[in-house]
Amino acid sequence: MFIFDPRFWLIVGPFMALAAWTSLRVKTTFARFQKVGVRTGMTGAQAAAAVARAGGAEVTIERVGGFLSDHYDPRTRTLRLSPDVYDGRSISAIAVAAHEAGHSIQHAQDYPFLAFRSAMVPVTMIGSQAWFPLFLIGLFINITGLMYLGIAVFALTVLFQLVTLPVEFDASRRAKIVLAETGIVSTPEEAAGVEKVLGAAAMTYVAGALVAMAHLAYYILLASSRNR
Repeated sequence: MFIFDPRFWLIVGPFMALAAWTSLRVKTTFARFQKVGVRTGMTGAQAAAAVARAGGAEVTIERVGGFLSDHYDPRTRTLRLSPDVYDGRSISAIAVAAHEAGHSIQHAQDYPFLAFRSAMVPVTMIGSQAWFPLFLIGLFINITGLMYLGIAVFALTVLFQLVTLPVEFDASRRAKIVLAETGIVSTPEEAAGVEKVLGAAAMTYVAGALVAMAHLAYYILLASSRNR
């Protein structure tokens, strides 16, 4: 329904294009540096363990299926790494594994934004399912109050996206510091490769947040136009 509204494409379209570009960029950057090994010869799993240990975090490391499905589960203090990262001995594998280990360091050091994001997960999961029916019902029966209620619930998911940004950037910052201090990354070329892989990944979170904010702006515009 919204895709037939020119305003949707004017407001949201450019950011959707940006998100598509960043997604492609992270895949091509990962593939490029997946072909470049590191002098230490460490696997991603070994690097993740070393980075977490150096940062004072105790974690379990598991292999999980999928491509770039890597994540840290704070509930069980578990790093789950995709096969290309877990077993890889490349700059890409080391960079992604170290980034996830950076989250475990955040957890061990009580990084407030990580705690806030974790606390938001249950509310965000419910809100992501509930907001659209509320908004759509309000739209069809012309009750703007119900539309605004749906928008308010959707705003929680936008807030989650915004809180994610400092969490992800800080995890990469911690990862790069520990990689350098421990000698896992030992040359300027390796450090530059890690920077490019993590930089490309970070842009996907920025694009995701911009898309979410653009959607929020569009829904507010749609509700306000119905209220005139």
